[in-house]
Amino acid sequence: MAAVPQAEARATEAKSIGSDDYSLSRVPRDKRFGFWSMLLQWLAQSGSISQFTLGATIGVGMTFGNAFLAFTLGAVILEIVIFAIGLAGMREGLATPMLTRWVGFGRNGSALVSFVIAVSLVGWFGVQNTIFGNSVSALVGGPSWMWCVIAGIAITALVIFGFRYMAVFAKIVTPLFFAMVAWSVISTLKDHSVSDLINSPAPGPTIPLAVAATAIAGGFMTGAIVAPEMTRYNRKGSHVFVQSASSMILSEYIVGMTGVLLGHLVKSNEVSHIVLSTSGAFGVIVVLMSTAKINDWNLYGSSLGVVNFFQVVFGKRMHRGAVTIVLGIAGTVLSAVGIMTHFTEFLSLLGVAIPPIGGIIVAEYWIVKRMRKPLDDTREAETLPKSSPTWVPMSLVIWIAAFCVGKFYDGGIPALNSLGTAFVLYVALGVVGWVKPYGTSTLDDEDSAVPAARATTSVGAA
Repeated sequence: MAAVPQAEARATEAKSIGSDDYSLSRVPRDKRFGFWSMLLQWLAQSGSISQFTLGATIGVGMTFGNAFLAFTLGAVILEIVIFAIGLAGMREGLATPMLTRWVGFGRNGSALVSFVIAVSLVGWFGVQNTIFGNSVSALVGGPSWMWCVIAGIAITALVIFGFRYMAVFAKIVTPLFFAMVAWSVISTLKDHSVSDLINSPAPGPTIPLAVAATAIAGGFMTGAIVAPEMTRYNRKGSHVFVQSASSMILSEYIVGMTGVLLGHLVKSNEVSHIVLSTSGAFGVIVVLMSTAKINDWNLYGSSLGVVNFFQVVFGKRMHRGAVTIVLGIAGTVLSAVGIMTHFTEFLSLLGVAIPPIGGIIVAEYWIVKRMRKPLDDTREAETLPKSSPTWVPMSLVIWIAAFCVGKFYDGGIPALNSLGTAFVLYVALGVVGWVKPYGTSTLDDEDSAVPAARATTSVGAA
């Protein structure tokens, strides 16, 4: 009898637009990607005009040496978090929303995690789309809303078809973006002494090291927490480390520090025009493509969160491609009418709420291991456990406490403060036995009893 609903599910999925991309199952080992394809996906996340702007902002308020220390601190923090969480995602083949069912939060807790992540990521998708539309409008003319719509449609169309096509797009965009940027920066700096720029004082008000590190590490911390969305497609743990570390080196030391030099040169953080104005129409096209390549992960991660949320709360399996269309349209429309810019403060608040999720995942998966055994038992078969804890109340208490530390404690890096607090509290309370799951929920996804390689459509990440 079980074969009937499974066949119906596959038939329904086959008619759906795009790829479901293993949104509620493990990514099979034979559907994962090789080293170079995944490396380009990681490096594509470094190809951002906004990272040059961040570097220039820090460069205006810091010497080159101090900026180097700030980027080093930020890169080390991010790499530790990405590797610890990303390795768990690679081992299990699960994205963050699904992983949290058995790692720290339980079934119902994972719905809360999914909701927070989905709202945050689709929000930033809209904000980034707005920034892009305004920037291109100022540079080449045309209404900002038009460019928002063009970018939003392009990104949504890409994400609908899933990881496989996002990987292909990365192979095209990443080399083009960095070749264009290298040419623009070299053309700008060739008539100036790089040595003088390196040794020049900060041209603006001094930025403390802690503030700079906060901007660097905190700005990408949400991306670090959802690293499993990407690493579940990795084949080896060593690949996760090398690829993520390469992305950090490129993003922080090469792109970021180049931004510092440009900040010293123009004595302002308004450096995006250097890349765009020296590249003409070709530059605008490449920047549009690179924006899509970075912002696609916001939309992609949000779609995975919504799928898990609906499955837990409403018992309804949503197709990830269809969810992407709805989220993409909503984010695009809101960005085009200028509403998303009013939500940046709220999204920054979520930026403090999300890091504790990572602290709890790392503590449970690698140290406490109170709920991990079902994943260990089913990993080789590439199936999901037949049941999961329903609630883990203490995890929610820890989450709230860690958020309060990150939000209201003035010292250090807020995102890191909340993450570290969650990690320490979970380990301490887990060791003494205070972290306990309550209730057991049977996995009501009919595909859970068969290997994920057969239960999931091959349209996307094949």
